[in-house]
Amino acid sequence: MFIDKARIFIKAGDGGDGCVAFHREKYVPDGGPDGGDGGRGGDVFFVADPGMRTLLDFTYKRHFKAQNGTPGKSNNCTGKNAEALTIKVPLGTVVYDEDTELVMANLSEADQPKRVLRGGRGGRGNARFATATRKAPRFAQPGERTQGRWVRLELKSVADIGLVGFPNVGKSTMLAAVTRANPKIADYHFTTLSPNLGVLQVDGRSYTMADIPGLIEGASSGQGLGHEFLRHIERTRVLIHVIDASALEGRDVLEDYHTIMQELSEYNEELAKRPMVVAANKADLPMAEENIQRLKTALEPKGIKVFAVSAAAHKGLKEMLRCVADLVDALPPIVLEPETFDESMLWKQKTFTVEKLSEDYYEVQGDLAEEIIRRMYPNDRDSIRYFGEQLEKQGIIAALREKGARDGDTVLMAGYEFEFVE
Repeated sequence: MFIDKARIFIKAGDGGDGCVAFHREKYVPDGGPDGGDGGRGGDVFFVADPGMRTLLDFTYKRHFKAQNGTPGKSNNCTGKNAEALTIKVPLGTVVYDEDTELVMANLSEADQPKRVLRGGRGGRGNARFATATRKAPRFAQPGERTQGRWVRLELKSVADIGLVGFPNVGKSTMLAAVTRANPKIADYHFTTLSPNLGVLQVDGRSYTMADIPGLIEGASSGQGLGHEFLRHIERTRVLIHVIDASALEGRDVLEDYHTIMQELSEYNEELAKRPMVVAANKADLPMAEENIQRLKTALEPKGIKVFAVSAAAHKGLKEMLRCVADLVDALPPIVLEPETFDESMLWKQKTFTVEKLSEDYYEVQGDLAEEIIRRMYPNDRDSIRYFGEQLEKQGIIAALREKGARDGDTVLMAGYEFEFVE
């Protein structure tokens, strides 16, 4: 089964908590603080694996979480950093953040890991909080907690040459004729429902060729799975537009050509400008010669070469493939969708709000308030003093004063109540 879209949840590891500890040694009764820092949480990477062909694996497992850093220990021992989580995807996969639609990673090269989420920082141990006036801090900093993200994976075929055209014009037959690919071939529309890839050899040069499922009129607006199929054309460098020159199904060859070009242009204007040749297939059948001449008369003055070929009979293919190979060699690498991702874009700056609930009762809300509370040890005097310093430093005390808080009023903050003291 070919699966080219998936939705998964990813989360970097949390940082390990800092340690509260004091030096214990014989004949050293008053050893100072020696709690170590926590380890860093694991990062999340994506990497392209050439051996994978679809996103089928992600229909069975959709949650991926990196390991957390380990807590610090006494004797100033830092916790162990967690190993990174590497998620393997097929070559040509694009990773989008679901909330922002940012391109987090564009996996167009094999074995080149790309980090999308950074692990949480380890919390500082109590040794870090020792000062001249705070010689024995009995508190430490918790590790940074990370947020998970839902991301969308889209697989877009990566190929030098793409075969495009209406259904049942012989694209799969042509792929099988010039490569070792073994696509499903039958005499009915939409035999191919997912891209088939093959490796093409031309005069000692190797190229990848993709048989793109057949397009129909309205494909650019999504008809006939049009968006699903057109997406794969975006990463091909040269197009072979396959047309049924025999017109046995009653279609007009020029009308077919213009219809497909219109669909390409409406989906992405750049696609219609991509280097292209026309393969007038089934040239050995009746009516083909007249239609081939019509195509050449209409298109070759515009610089578009038309080749009379028969994929089934293996006729006329070598000349066309040499021309296409030369076109590929003359092109710079295709410009891929740029990575617009910066992890800082995903996280809002930590903030707080102050609300007056009654004459002498106030509430402080927000992620900044919750983070400060997480660092507090309510039964430790030094920790409470440090807590007060942070309230002042982050502007929470000033905001309470601005709302009218006075000495002795009660403040509720992340489930804790404390007395406002001027």
